Formats: sequence, structure tokens, C-alpha cells
Amino acid sequence: MKNRKSEVRGSKSESNPKAEGRSSKTAFAKAAARRGDGGGAAGAVKRPPLERMKKIYGWLHDGAYPNCCRIVAEFEVARKTALRDIEFLRDRMGLPIEYDGQRHGYYFTGPVDGFPGVPFTEKELFGLCVAHKAIEQYRWTPLHRPLELVFQRFAGQLDDRERSTLQNLDEGLSFRPFAPEDGDLRLFELVSGAVTERRALRFQYRKPGAKSAEAREVHPYHLMEFEGRWYLLAQDLARGAIRKFVLGRMREPVVTGERFVRPKDFDPKQQFDTSLGVMSGKGDYEVVIEMDAWLADVLRGRRWHPSQVVTDRLGGGSQLRLRLSCLEEIEQNVLSWGAHARVVGPAELVERVASTARGMVARYRARDA
Repeated sequence: MKNRKSEVRGSKSESNPKAEGRSSKTAFAKAAARRGDGGGAAGAVKRPPLERMKKIYGWLHDGAYPNCCRIVAEFEVARKTALRDIEFLRDRMGLPIEYDGQRHGYYFTGPVDGFPGVPFTEKELFGLCVAHKAIEQYRWTPLHRPLELVFQRFAGQLDDRERSTLQNLDEGLSFRPFAPEDGDLRLFELVSGAVTERRALRFQYRKPGAKSAEAREVHPYHLMEFEGRWYLLAQDLARGAIRKFVLGRMREPVVTGERFVRPKDFDPKQQFDTSLGVMSGKGDYEVVIEMDAWLADVLRGRRWHPSQVVTDRLGGGSQLRLRLSCLEEIEQNVLSWGAHARVVGPAELVERVASTARGMVARYRARDA
């Protein structure tokens, strides 16, 4: 095998530099004539580098002896770009490529099993590690197995150095889902199948605090996960509106034979534009909460809602403003902050928090008595 210097000389000359230059210009001219422009960069349609290199690999695999002229003519790129593609395939991907002066093209000097994987950067390996950790939240759903197989497929393309880096990242990073919901695999498969196949769904549903369930028939549009719990967004046929259903509260689900067409303008993100989490309503509330210095420091830098505005207060602490369509979720958050937060408005939220606080005081006093 030739040394690297001779390979570079061969790749630069390809037997005749002047003829190569004339051929490249001719190739550009022919390409420009096919496009009907002057050959400028504005008229060219460039293909991604990976697509080019896969095509070059195919020529090499077929023994077609491609050279820079052919790459320039096929992809309408500069000759330097064509050379960089060859050098990347040889030096970075480790393919046994040499230049044949008699055949005026490149070839494989030995057997090649297939197109090698593209080397991963440190940032890409970190992203792969985070993705693998995130898969754990789906462990009790049918999604876990296919997601794990996809990860293993990517991990199988790593070399020894990349595997070592991924292992080090894996040991130094973890996710801890809080109170994940016990999943019912059969229920999840049935509901997800109804969503993908566009089939109506019937089930018994019990609202929080209700003693009995009621029958619901819906057109299931979208499944989403929030804080370890799965929700179904569906058109409730009896109520004529989109409703959210917790999968864990469904009983006796049945997929009917009725098919439906999901509205083209349906966007699951729009269902939560005015929600703090997953709950939404028909109200329009400007929520104002004052937080002491401790709580302001704990919550600093967190994005609660697109509408939020945080203002620092004199003497420490901050003020949080939000615009929401319902108050249930923000009420729960305020109560969890205890004496570190005080609701300024709206009056309805002030009364709800105060009423709950009075009820808690009365309960604990009764126990002490």
C-alpha cells in the first residue's frame, strides 16, 4: 500500500492537473447548461455531504473507479470539496482507498463490509446518553422495547473510544422520575392503536373524587405524557369538545368499528397554551404571586409558562405574573410553597388558597384537641 504522501500526490494530480482542471470547468459548464443558469452557486442545488459520500462509496464498491471529475459533474461541487470527501472516507472512516493512475480513478484495495458509521462528536454522545436515560420513563409501556432497540442500533455503530466515552457519561448521569404511574400495557396498546388507526373508542371513566364512572365515547386524537402520567386528547362525542383523559382512570375500553378523520387544524400544543401543566379552562386570569427571597432563589431560572414575567422586589424576593385559563394547578403549586409565597391576585385564587389553609388549620387543631 502506498504511504499517505504518495496518496495525497495521486489524489491531487490524478495523472494530469491541467486536464483535470479543464475537465472540472467543462463539467461545471455542462451542469450549468442543464440547469439553465450561469453556473453560479445560487443556481446549484447542493446535496448533503453524507449523501455525496454514500454515492461515492457506491461507485467504489462497484469498481467504477470514480475520480474528482465525476464527483464534480455529479454533485456540482468544487474540486477541493471532492478531494475532501475522498480524504474523509479514507482517513476518518478508515476505508482502504487508493488512486489508480492507469484507470484514472479511486478504488478499494481490500474488502469492505459496508458503509461505516459517521464518527460521533462528544456533544452527540452526550445527547445519545441523555436519550437513553429518558427511555427509562417508558419502561412500563410498549414504547420501551422499540426505543431500547433503536438505542442499541446506534450504540452498535460506536467504536471502542466512543463506547468508553458513552459508558463514562452513563455512569455520571441519571434521571429520577417522580412517582411514575403504574402502566397497563394492554390498555396502552389498545388506546395507542385506536389513535394511529383513527378508530372510535368507548370506555368507563371516573373523574377524581367521583364515586362512580360514566360511559364515554370519543375520537382519540393524541397521546401525551406529563410528569409520569399518560393522557389522551380526544373529541368527546357527547359533549362536542376536546377533552383530556388520564389512561389510569379508564375502565373497560373498547375500540369500535367506527372510523374518523382527525381535523387538519388540530394541534395538541394549542390545547396547553393557557395551561400551567395539562389542565385548561375557559377563564382568563392574571395571576400575581409574591415570593420571598428563599423561594425566589429556589425557583430562579425556571420557565413556568410562556406568559410569565418575573420582577425582582426591593429588599429581596420577586413577583411572578402569569396569564392562565384555570387556577387548579397554580393553586397546588402555591400551597406546596407554604409561607414562602403569597397570592396577590386574582381574588378567586386568594380565597381558594385561604380557604384550604383555614381547613388545614382546623383539621390539625381538631387532632390536637
